[in-house]
Amino acid sequence: MAETVGSRRTRVMIGAVVIVVVAGGLTWWWAGTRRAHSEHSFTGYVVSDNVYMSSPVSGTLTSVSVRRGARVAAGDSLFRVDPTVRAAEADRARAEIAGSSAQLEQQQAMRVRAQADLAAAGAEAQRNEVEMARLAAAQAEKPGSVAQLQVDQARAAYRGARDKRDAARSEVQAATGAITAAQAQVQQARAGLTSAQHQLSDLAPVAPGAGRIDDVMFKPGESVAANVPVVSIVPDGEVKVRFYVPETQVSAYKPGRKVVIGCDGCAAGMTAIVDFVASRPEYTPPVIYSLDARAKLVFLIEAVPSDPLALVPGQPMDVADTAADLPQR
Repeated sequence: MAETVGSRRTRVMIGAVVIVVVAGGLTWWWAGTRRAHSEHSFTGYVVSDNVYMSSPVSGTLTSVSVRRGARVAAGDSLFRVDPTVRAAEADRARAEIAGSSAQLEQQQAMRVRAQADLAAAGAEAQRNEVEMARLAAAQAEKPGSVAQLQVDQARAAYRGARDKRDAARSEVQAATGAITAAQAQVQQARAGLTSAQHQLSDLAPVAPGAGRIDDVMFKPGESVAANVPVVSIVPDGEVKVRFYVPETQVSAYKPGRKVVIGCDGCAAGMTAIVDFVASRPEYTPPVIYSLDARAKLVFLIEAVPSDPLALVPGQPMDVADTAADLPQR
């Protein structure tokens, strides 16, 4: 019986040693794997530069054409603010254009008449001047051949025609000035109409590009202040993967370099192109998904994914040099 108990103890001790050795080996292998993995892959997350669509003027929100999470294409309608006030301003601008245009036509007609009067007065003054010169020459050549009364009448007629010519010239100048002023009024009214029409279009903005609706801040019937975002869009071209690289490896990541990315549920084979590397290091990333990244001097890097539609802002991501370096999921 004593021998049996000793044998059992021996077997238990041998088993314990085997377990310790195996556990130590697994621990060593796991640690080595983590060290190798940490050297070739990084953790990050998806970010986006959202576009916030708003109205430049305040008003009541009459309709919203999109919902959160929906896809939009460039030119798709987003929302509409009550256009009553801006439509009235556009009508007022049209009325001002009509009034200024009528005034402009009137001044142009007055200038045409003034120019005709000027031409007639100029011709009359020229005839009287010629007649006055003829009589004066005849009187000088043969005194008494022309009555002094005729000379005086010719001089008086010339002065009268000259005064009419000068008055007609002043009328032409005044009409020209009035036309310039009327043209300025027309241009001002047209500018007001253009502004009103632009504001009307701003009351019903469209998507500047393809993307996904991230949020809708107001509902129809609510009052919207000027320049307050109503709809937030995640543009397809503004989705990026942000990750942090230790300062010992940052020199290997230049804009244009391709990296492999992966995430829970993501399709295999996704890549990204580095387009930004921070010029200054930092110690603690804003969001930490790995304990290994804590308290290290790291550089922020952003990369443009090959399939931005498959990613969601805030989603954790794995980034590596090759697909073999990504964690197995």
